[in-house]
Amino acid sequence: MTQASIAPMKKWQQYWALTKPRVTQLAVFCAIIGMFLATPGMVPWSVLIGGSIGIWLLAGAAFAVNCLVEQKLDAKMRRTAWRPSATGELGQKQIIIFALVIGLAGMVLLWNFANPLTMWATLITFVGYAIIYTLLLKPATPQNIVIGGLSGAMPPALGWAAVANDLPAEAWLLVLIIFTWTPPHFWALALYRREDYKQSGLPMLPVTHGERFTLLHILLYTLVLIAATILPFIYKMSGYFYLVSALVLGGMFLAYAIALFRNYSDDLAKRTFRFSIIYLSLLFAALLIDHYL
Repeated sequence: MTQASIAPMKKWQQYWALTKPRVTQLAVFCAIIGMFLATPGMVPWSVLIGGSIGIWLLAGAAFAVNCLVEQKLDAKMRRTAWRPSATGELGQKQIIIFALVIGLAGMVLLWNFANPLTMWATLITFVGYAIIYTLLLKPATPQNIVIGGLSGAMPPALGWAAVANDLPAEAWLLVLIIFTWTPPHFWALALYRREDYKQSGLPMLPVTHGERFTLLHILLYTLVLIAATILPFIYKMSGYFYLVSALVLGGMFLAYAIALFRNYSDDLAKRTFRFSIIYLSLLFAALLIDHYL
């Protein structure tokens, strides 16, 4: 994809794109669910609004730094060549200033409308993503998404901390669910985008170990994910509505993983990737509904 083939964006759209809004939306959604699960009643409006925006801004800042660090790699990949950091529409100085401004704004909001624990936990989480994952893990090992997935798994715990000013075992169970969901979710994407990753030089699992090995790991991690989703019921933080929902959704995810393993196609990998996002959204929605039943 050449720069000439990429439709120009307005300046605000360029900055908006740096925050990876679709990924951020899912992260903030999971954080909001964590807020509601942390209390038997209603989340205070100041915490709900201020905390959600604060987490969104810090996540957006981390994604902007990620785009800056990977601008040369992004330019080589069809999936990311349109990003304003990759096309050169936004320079390094602009991106750094943007990330600092929205990151600091997020910290101020979390400090004032949530609590210092949430602010520091959120900062550490997204610094971990922007620096440790992007700079160190991603170019170094095909298990990058497994190890670095902890940063992406933290939002429900951050939401919980915003309300409870604590990070109990229940919050970490929510983190575990997203942590085990991340590898099969991402590897489905990496499979049908493997040529992109091969061209970029990143050691993604389908590039370093091949299709069959990756498909096996998607299947195995899906089984681990299903087991992890049962833990909230076992721990008595959720009831039968959630359990049934988790098992039905898990069965659907497993069906995709088995179908991929038996008869791979790029189209099926795309559908698996898209379903995995719906799966996580519905799973956390089931946790919320069950919480108030």
